[in-house]
Amino acid sequence: MNWKELSTLEDLEGIIEKSSQKPVLIYKHSTRCSISSIIRSRLERSWEADPLDIEGYFLDLISYRKVSRAVEDQFQVQHQSPQILIIDLGKCIFHCSHVSIRHQAIKEVLHQVSVQKSN
Repeated sequence: MNWKELSTLEDLEGIIEKSSQKPVLIYKHSTRCSISSIIRSRLERSWEADPLDIEGYFLDLISYRKVSRAVEDQFQVQHQSPQILIIDLGKCIFHCSHVSIRHQAIKEVLHQVSVQKSN
């Protein structure tokens, strides 16, 4: 996974715009949390084995608290860490946190989006 940094409110606006073309993933990560690091590592290893067609953004929520709050407000998803959100057409269509963050779950959501858009 080649993460792009989500560090500004302008980045967040760009994500919302990009999601009109295809889903975008946001990974909220706490650099102070060992669980966050473990989940990130597990997700990245899975991605190497089975790449998915989704752009991934990495939010260091310790360094960018204002952006983290804006993500929570924009998508009406209560903050947790670690946490992923999948954004499609400007809305959060899937989110989960902690050990629920799994490559397979992301893959299933992307498949559902693909099926819906092809109908």
